[in-house]
Amino acid sequence: MAENDKKINIKDIGKKFVDGGKAAVEKVQNIDIVELLQKAAKLPGVAINREEFLKKELDNYCTDEVIALAIKKNPAFADISRETINKIADEVIKSETTKVTSVSAAAGLPGGFAMAATMPADLVQYFGFLLRVMQKLAYLYGFERFDLSEEEISPETNSDFIIFLGVMFGVKGANAAVKKVGIVLAHKISKSVTTKAIEKGVLYPVVRKIAQQIGLKLAKQTLTKGLAKTVPILGAGVNGFLTYSSFKPCALRLQKSFKELPLSDPDFYKEKREFEADIVDADYNIDYFDIDVEEIEDGSEDDN
Repeated sequence: MAENDKKINIKDIGKKFVDGGKAAVEKVQNIDIVELLQKAAKLPGVAINREEFLKKELDNYCTDEVIALAIKKNPAFADISRETINKIADEVIKSETTKVTSVSAAAGLPGGFAMAATMPADLVQYFGFLLRVMQKLAYLYGFERFDLSEEEISPETNSDFIIFLGVMFGVKGANAAVKKVGIVLAHKISKSVTTKAIEKGVLYPVVRKIAQQIGLKLAKQTLTKGLAKTVPILGAGVNGFLTYSSFKPCALRLQKSFKELPLSDPDFYKEKREFEADIVDADYNIDYFDIDVEEIEDGSEDDN
């Protein structure tokens, strides 16, 4: 075998990257995020049972009575300290990151864009892990059970997930949307307020713009990971590293956003533990959800 044959041909790698990269990026950029979420939700183990998860994670830290209250209300209402919740959340992020990295490294075999048909499957699997860590963090930081099954995702849950994904991918404006949703829940405003906001189109422009920005960011990631797959032998390890370096920051951004919500603050609930707050009328100013769509288009929020 000639000496040159033993070496990685950089020109060939570059040609594969350029020729296949454009098609793969366009394919990912134009993916319907709603459809992607639906497919990811159908994967085994993606839907997280809120009650079982909280029981398992809080068992080493709380009494049965406190756990029961955390399930009925939320961990902050049950007066579980921020330190405890943050510690559990850190372990959840570490565990889910390890799992997705291992799966990604195993899938990062040579072939690159020549195997472009496998890209959507890779993406669905990746989003499955994003949905897992998203639900777990949301439940720890005070959110109620999401309406998620292998058959479908409800419109309300779908909107929540896209907004959460916007935070995870650093989409500018997504944090503001999370705060709106979190405050609605913290103040015991009827869930139908969110439903009405969706039905009347108040949330739709925000969710649509966030979904578009997610597509753009996914396209950039596709270029990097796709290049890793074009390099023989190195592909698996590099692919796993790239997944690790993208997944963990996504989870940390969402955790940071959730930490700032009244839903996750035990002090917020001090006066509410003695009695139930009244449910605000379902016609509660749905314009409260009005968010400047242009802010979502203009760029990305800082990672830190």
